[in-house]
Amino acid sequence: MFKNILIISTVLLGVSSAATVVQAEEKTPVRTGMKCAPVNHYDVIKFFDRWNASLRTHDPVKVAENYSSDAVLLPALSIKVRYTDEERIDYFKDFLKKEPVVKIDSRTIRLGCNKAIDNGIYTFRFKDGSEAIARYTFTYAWDGARWLITSHHSSVLPKEVRQAD
Repeated sequence: MFKNILIISTVLLGVSSAATVVQAEEKTPVRTGMKCAPVNHYDVIKFFDRWNASLRTHDPVKVAENYSSDAVLLPALSIKVRYTDEERIDYFKDFLKKEPVVKIDSRTIRLGCNKAIDNGIYTFRFKDGSEAIARYTFTYAWDGARWLITSHHSSVLPKEVRQAD
């Protein structure tokens, strides 16, 4: 059951765009006997920042290290779903050639026992000057030692939708 809803303003987060953060707690552990690892909305923001920093290394292996070995990647700029480390590395080899820089435009974070969800809108800017505004969802899970991405879905917003809003 979700509780403890918290909305954080741009001033509190120290970011350049508005961000909504929903903090919720869930009592049921993911695995029997496993205690709930402590996590808060600032931690989840750091998980995303860790992923974003790994993009700047231009090393697809470093990016893939953010994902659990059984994570699902549904990338915005490809129709192929990536299920394995090798497939994720292969995707990031091409993606990182574009030298992406990512900025969160808005987000909602939900917390549970050994899991967290971060979803919203982000903007990618590429070295050629182009950009892509996309919806995203990252799910994270505690594996007993660290927080990893278990699923990552990203979909580019159609231009006609962006112009209508």
